[in-house]
This record gives sequence, structure tokens and C-alpha cells, in this order.
Amino acid sequence: MPRPSSTSKSPRHRLKALPWAALLRAGIVIRKRWRTLSDKERARLTGLVRDSRGRPSSLSPKDRKELHRLAGKLDLKGMARELMPTGRGRRRRRKRRCPVP
Repeated sequence: MPRPSSTSKSPRHRLKALPWAALLRAGIVIRKRWRTLSDKERARLTGLVRDSRGRPSSLSPKDRKELHRLAGKLDLKGMARELMPTGRGRRRRRKRRCPVP
């Protein structure tokens, strides 16, 4: 029996294929970073992102500076490092095959 192509999978089947452990880990890391902000800062950051509709260029320069400051407190680079696979550099690399003359 042939396997169905990946484009014909139902949304329900795709949901089952999600990497739940990775999503759980991401949720924990994001929550930890979010909790480093005070309630007032969280409300302000939420308001700025909502007002900008995801486009910081639509904010005033003062608001943009505040958004940058609050995002810096979240340490997004540190969050990304924490979410990256820990086996950095452990990926197998294919050896180049020399063509036989």
C-alpha cells in the first residue's frame, strides 16, 4: 500500500506529528523570560506590540526605544541559545566523495 504524500495529510494527522517535547520546552523557556518582567512592563510591552501590529516602524521613536529596551530585558538572544539543540556541532557531516578518474 503506497504512503500518502505529505501534501495530502489531514490537519489532524499533522497535529499528531508535532514535536510535543520541543513545544513544551519552548513554552517553559518563554514563560521564564516573560516572568523576568514586572507586571507593569509586561502590560506595556503587550500594548506596544499590539499598537505596532508587529511593525515597530509604525511606533513613534520614543515608543520604539521603549520596545527595544523591554525586548532587551527579555534577552531574546539568550532565549534562542537556550532553545537551540544542545548538540551544537555534533551533526554528522557527509564526507565529500572524490570522483574516480
